[in-house]
Amino acid sequence: MGHGTPDNMNWAGLLQNLLVLVHLRQIMCDSVRFSIPEEQEPGILAGSLSKHFPPPYQLLTQEYLWMDKNTGNFYTTEKKMDREALCPEETKAQECIILHYAVVGPTGDLIVFPVIIEDINDNAPHFENSEIHLRVSEDVTVGTSFILDDRAQDRDTGRNGDVQYHLEGSDEVFSLKVEDGANQEPTIKIGFIAEHQNQTVVLPENQHPTALAVLEIEGDSSFEGSSLAIEGEVPFILSLQNGKYLLSTSKPLDYEMKSEHHIPVVLHTRSAKGSVMKPSRYVIRVFVADVNDNAPHFLQSHYQLEVEENNQPGMSLLQVSASDADSGYNGRVTYRLDKHASTIFNIDHVTGQLSVSASLDREQQYVHRLTVIARDSGSPALESVATVTINVVDQNDNAPVFLTQHFIFFIPENVAQFAQVGKVGVMDPDEGKNGNTEVHVVNKSEHFVVDNTQGTLRTTTNLDRETEDRYELYLLASDHGHPVSLTSTARVTIFVEDINDNQPKVILPSSNVSCMTVSPETTAGTMITKIYAIDEDSGQNSEITYNVVVREPTHNSSPFRVDSRSGNITLAQRLVGNDLGMHHLFIVVSDGGKPAPLHTTLWINLLVNESMEPCHLDSAPTWTGPSDFLVKTNTKAPICEVEEGATWSARLILLVGLAMMLASICLLVVTSVLYLKQRRRPQQKNEISLRLKDKYYSDD
Repeated sequence: MGHGTPDNMNWAGLLQNLLVLVHLRQIMCDSVRFSIPEEQEPGILAGSLSKHFPPPYQLLTQEYLWMDKNTGNFYTTEKKMDREALCPEETKAQECIILHYAVVGPTGDLIVFPVIIEDINDNAPHFENSEIHLRVSEDVTVGTSFILDDRAQDRDTGRNGDVQYHLEGSDEVFSLKVEDGANQEPTIKIGFIAEHQNQTVVLPENQHPTALAVLEIEGDSSFEGSSLAIEGEVPFILSLQNGKYLLSTSKPLDYEMKSEHHIPVVLHTRSAKGSVMKPSRYVIRVFVADVNDNAPHFLQSHYQLEVEENNQPGMSLLQVSASDADSGYNGRVTYRLDKHASTIFNIDHVTGQLSVSASLDREQQYVHRLTVIARDSGSPALESVATVTINVVDQNDNAPVFLTQHFIFFIPENVAQFAQVGKVGVMDPDEGKNGNTEVHVVNKSEHFVVDNTQGTLRTTTNLDRETEDRYELYLLASDHGHPVSLTSTARVTIFVEDINDNQPKVILPSSNVSCMTVSPETTAGTMITKIYAIDEDSGQNSEITYNVVVREPTHNSSPFRVDSRSGNITLAQRLVGNDLGMHHLFIVVSDGGKPAPLHTTLWINLLVNESMEPCHLDSAPTWTGPSDFLVKTNTKAPICEVEEGATWSARLILLVGLAMMLASICLLVVTSVLYLKQRRRPQQKNEISLRLKDKYYSDD
C-alpha cells in the first residue's frame, strides 16, 4: 500500500476524528446546579448549560427532562417529577437531588449535573382514621377534656409539612387545644385479618364463622383495667387472647337479609387511681358481599331483522337486552359476539346495541347469523346466549374490492420521507363515477398516507425501527357512486427492517477507571473478568465482538486474552515477575453491521499484585499508540480476535493467490519469448518491422 495518497489521508483523518469522539471524558460539575419545583407542566424551562459549556448538547437521561441540542436549554417532559415519590426517604431532608448526564462541547465531554427537586405544598394532611366516635354525657362538667390520639400526617417538608388543627361545626360547644406530650386516653388499634377497604371489612355472604380483625388497646400507662365489649345483639363476638381481642362472626351472614353491619365496640377504662372513666364507643363496619348465583336472562332468545345491502358503515341494527337478578358487579351485564361472528358486526359492551361497520353485500352472503353472549361481572362469571338472524335485502350494485385483504410490506428504517411503501391496488367493476375509487387510512396514522394518483402507500415521516418495528393500518376504499357511496376495507402490515444505526453500549465495566487486582498465583486459563455490551439493533447488526488493540511496536505480549465472542478475559499464560504491575487493555467493541460496523471503546485495568487489596484509578488511561492503527484496523477488517482456523484459511488463500500470480508471470514470459522468435524469422521483409526491430533489439 502506498503512503501519502489522498485516499489514505482522508481515511486517516476520518477515523482519527472517530477515535476522539468515542474517547469521552467524564466531568463532575459540582458548580453547575439547577433547581425546579416538583409537579411542573410539560415544556417548562428548567435551566440551561449554555452558560457553562459550548454546544452541541445531548442529554442522556431524558425521563423527566429533555434538552435542545443547539441552545442547551432543558425543559420538563410529560412525566411530572413528584418529590415524595422520587426521594421517599428524603422528603423531610433538606434537598432531593436527581443526577443527569449529558454530552457537551465539540470534544464530546460527558458531564454530570444535579437537579434539585423543590417541594411544593401538594400533599394535604391526612388522618389514619376518618371517623372518631366520642360518647359524652349530657351533664358533663364544662371544661372537661377529651383526648384525641389520632394526629394528622403530612408528606411535605418544611413549612409545607407543618400541620395545624382547628375545629369546625361545633357551634362553640367544643373547643380544640393541641398539646405535645399530654397523657392520652386508651384507644383501639385495629389489625384487619379479612379483606377490607377504607376501614371497612368486606366479607362474602354464606361464609362459615370467620375471623375479621384483631383489636388491641393502646394508650397511656396511667390507665389500667381497660377492656372491650360488643354492645347490642349482632352476629359477631369478641374473644380475649393474650391481651388482644379477636373479632369474628358468630354465624354466616346473608346479603339478602342485611348488606351492611355496624359493630358497636365499647372501650371501658379505669384510671390508675381507680376511678372509672367514661366508656368510649367505636364502630366497625362490615360490608357483606353478594355471591353470584344468577345468570343473565335475555328478554327473547331469538332476534330477526332485514337490512338492505350497501348500508351505511356503522349503521345500528338492533338492541339486545338481558337482566340479572344479582346486585352490584354480580348483576352488571356486558355483551359480546362469539368468536365466529364477522368482524364487520360490533356490539356495545354496555348497552347491547348491535351495529355493522361495513356495507353488506347480498351477492356474497344473503343471511348473517350471530350469537350474542351476555356475561355478568361476578366471580366466577355466568353467561347466557341469544341468536340474531340478519336477512340481507338485495340492491343492484357492487362495492370496490381490494386485490388482497391484507397487504404486507417491508421497508428499511432509513427510508426517505414520502418514499413509496408499496402498491395498494383496488378494483371496482362499475363504470364512471361508480368505478372511481379512493383509498385512505382509516385509523389516522401519522406515519403513512395513500397516494391515490399512483395507487401507492407512502411514508410521511422518518421511521425508527428501535421505536416501532411494525405498523398495523386499515385502509378504506370508497367509490363516488350515487345515491350512496360504497366502501370496503383492507388491512396493511408494515415491517420496518433494521439498519446498523446504533453502536454497541458497554454495560460492564461501568467506568474506564474501574480496576481489578489479580494474584500472581492465578493459574493459566482462569477467567479474570468479563466485558458485557448490548446493541439496540437486531440480527447481524447486533452481533457484538470484542478485540484488544495494542500499541505498536509490541515488545512484550500481554498475559491476558479477550474472547472475541463472549467478552471473557482470561489468563492466557502463567504470570511471572515481569508481569507484576498495572495492565491496561484497550478494548474495541464492534457490531456486525453492514456495510460498515460501529464501534465503542473502553479500558480494562488489571493490577497484578501480591496484595489483593482493591485498586482504583484516579483517571482513565490515555491511548498513546499510533493514531492510524485503528484506521488500518477499521478499514481492512473487523476489530475482533481472529480464530486460529480463520488465520490458516487466510494464509492458504494468500499462498494460492501468490502461486497464481507467479504462474501468470511465467505464462507472460513464455508468450513474450515465442513472440520474439517469431519476429526474428528471415522471411519477414516489412521495412517497418525491420526498423522497429532495429530500434528495440539493437543489442542483438
